[in-house]
Amino acid sequence: MSELNETLTSVLTKRYAANSTRTPELAAALTNAQFWQRPFPFGNSFGHLVLHLTGNLNYYIGTQIAGTGYVRDRPREFNDPNPPSKDEALSCFDDAVGMVLKTISAQSPGDWSAEYSGIGSDAKNRLDIVVICAAHMQHHIGQMIHLSYELRRQAKDGAR
Repeated sequence: MSELNETLTSVLTKRYAANSTRTPELAAALTNAQFWQRPFPFGNSFGHLVLHLTGNLNYYIGTQIAGTGYVRDRPREFNDPNPPSKDEALSCFDDAVGMVLKTISAQSPGDWSAEYSGIGSDAKNRLDIVVICAAHMQHHIGQMIHLSYELRRQAKDGAR
């Protein structure tokens, strides 16, 4: 069982670390204004997706597993009228991922199957929610790729 736990820890931490690196890479080419701009009449800004992922990780893993006490304000993740700077948002995201990595590393073999509950989640155990959050993160990184491409395209077209 110890070998399986080591494999789970290794695979999950590598996936979260890779996703964590990809987000600031994609944001690097964006100005602060572009980071918060919605390039389409539907959907979210890159920045609001970063706030959303930060809130998601801090609540589902931080509060519910690590016991951080984080209180989530999900609607504000998408509608904050005074969002933080791009650098602040990315720093908070990095902190959230760091907390996730520590939490994953702290799990014993028996912890993965421990009962889990969280508002808005149907996960039944800790492993389930950690995998769900990783998939959720990957999904939004796909959106970030599309948003960063579109924002750069619009900036290029506007410069002509």
